Amino acid sequence: MSIGDVSKRVLLGRKLRSSQLGETLLPKRIALPVFASDALSSVAYAPDEIFIMLSLAGASAYVWSWKIGIAVAVVMTAVVASYRQTVHAYPSGGGDYEVATVNLGSKAGTTVASALLVDYVLTVAVSISSGAQYAASAVGPLNGHEANFATALVIVLAALNLRGIRESGTFFAIPTYLFMVAILGMCGYGLVELAQGTLPQVESARLDMEAAPGYGDSMTTFALIFLLARAFSSGCAALTGVEAISNGVPAFRRPKSKNAATTLLLLGMIAISMMLSVIVLAKQMGLQFVDPSDFDRLTLNGEPLPANYDQHTAISQIADAIFADFRPGFYLVVTVTGVILVLAANTAFNGFPVLGSILAKDGYAPRALGSRGDRLAYSNGILFLAIMAIILIQVFNAEPTRLIQLYIVGVFVSFNLSQLGMIRHWTRHLKTERDAGERRRMYRSRTINAVGLSFTAVVLVIVLITKFFAGAWITILAMVVFYLIMRGIHGHYESVNEELEADDEDKMMPSRVHAIVLVSKLHKPTLRALAFAKATRPNVLEGVYVSVDAEATNRLLEEWDERNIDVPLKVLHSPYRELVRPIVDYALEIRKANPRGVVAVYIPEYVVGRWWEQLLHNQTALRLKGRLLFAPGVMVTSVPYQLRSSELVREREEREGAWVRPTELRMGNVPTRSKNDRQIPQ
Repeated sequence: MSIGDVSKRVLLGRKLRSSQLGETLLPKRIALPVFASDALSSVAYAPDEIFIMLSLAGASAYVWSWKIGIAVAVVMTAVVASYRQTVHAYPSGGGDYEVATVNLGSKAGTTVASALLVDYVLTVAVSISSGAQYAASAVGPLNGHEANFATALVIVLAALNLRGIRESGTFFAIPTYLFMVAILGMCGYGLVELAQGTLPQVESARLDMEAAPGYGDSMTTFALIFLLARAFSSGCAALTGVEAISNGVPAFRRPKSKNAATTLLLLGMIAISMMLSVIVLAKQMGLQFVDPSDFDRLTLNGEPLPANYDQHTAISQIADAIFADFRPGFYLVVTVTGVILVLAANTAFNGFPVLGSILAKDGYAPRALGSRGDRLAYSNGILFLAIMAIILIQVFNAEPTRLIQLYIVGVFVSFNLSQLGMIRHWTRHLKTERDAGERRRMYRSRTINAVGLSFTAVVLVIVLITKFFAGAWITILAMVVFYLIMRGIHGHYESVNEELEADDEDKMMPSRVHAIVLVSKLHKPTLRALAFAKATRPNVLEGVYVSVDAEATNRLLEEWDERNIDVPLKVLHSPYRELVRPIVDYALEIRKANPRGVVAVYIPEYVVGRWWEQLLHNQTALRLKGRLLFAPGVMVTSVPYQLRSSELVREREEREGAWVRPTELRMGNVPTRSKNDRQIPQ
């Protein structure tokens, strides 16, 4: 086994057969942390964004924080209820894309797909960037290197997902459940202290906050409404990730739809409880929280803050105050919050590849995205997502505040089209359904989706109005680009399918086959190629040699005659020492003389076992094949000659158990292997 193979096996683990796909399916206890980590992690930054927006009007505007939190919770409840209908109606894993495509048409489906793809990339970028910021606040040497650290985290996360969804899910389950216990435990203890009147103040409560210019007491009613809308739209970041479960239904164990719906319900209940608790505690504990670029609006006893002032997140400040006498509790909350922000990107690493595979199957994405890797994960989709996220992280320097402005536009576009599609779905089925009980269920489901549509439509309008010039236009532009690319890919595949469709003309035999065998010198590969070409019984067979040196040409002609080879040898003189062009021109001339005939070019090639040997051989053959591929009516056949070093490849594959006896293969009797057994050739 080569070093590359060993590295790959260490990184990804042993290969899995296609028949082992069922072993990778998830129970609910693993599916919850796998698919819910994104939505749950929003508790770590959605409350911060609400307080940052409200801080523009000063600390007095924080009175609206819990009301905005309730509004976000209401929208999340409607969305969760709506998606529970989706996972039952469309359990194949297409989620919003399938719903929109089936009920609203391919253009709506492509719009949803472009929105989700952009949102998945942003999910990784925002979550990883937030995690990097948490790490930098705790580990001094990381300050100023957040983007590079975030890039490394994306690479690690991609590698874990390449090992397969079940294995990565088991790894992510422990920190996700620790996050739930830590946050709910902290909030529960804090609410008990609030009820007893012993709730402490956070560290920033001693600060004074000034309103931003144009806000505060002089703010008009319209400006206040617009500010509350901005805070609400920022808080709606908590809804991202809810749709991931509808895209990942095939990853659940049976009954898939029921398990997915139950997981979705648990996700909604936990996320809403955590978010509202954090918002209430932050308000009651006197949190003063502004945008990092607005620290000049904070003062301490009338004096500006020191230059090295570090504004800790809302959760960090709450945990620091509540666990002032129990530091392990504080460190647990801060640590698992930072970890969950990194692992939240795992939701996208599960949703993006599945959606990409569905798009590839439908012809809207490159077919490579539909291929499973060694561990039965959609490896190409995982790698593509990682690369796109790394580009965003580097461009925006891993700053969540800048990235968050690009967020949630895409997901609410998909929310709206999905809910509209579900309403169409139930309306269509009601026309044919006659069972009274089933009709009542459909009416109830349609009502739920209609309520969800009304809420998500309002949120989308608010998001577009409040975030467009703050960066949302970049997301919209990216969606348009993805949409045009997908439509272009689909158009290409459609035109290729039409062009390749078989007809009666394809059955016609060529009138003449003119075979030429390329000769560089008279050795074993050349003789084997001549023998193989003879076996095909062409109408004309000749060897072709390109002459760039008169002395070498004469030696070859003499040896050709001495060996009495019964195939004529044609010499093409090349005054400019070109090897490829004379052969291509000669093949095209033959084809031009006989348009209904075929020119068969046989190229002897060496088969080597070491990568560096490939650099020393076959370069002219590769260039020639690349040119002849564009010549109509010219067929290229490689005639391999295995050098001794090629045995290294065979021995390596035998050690891996990749070889099976031909008789077993023909009989379909291919033995399976356990985890510790390997198939040894007999």
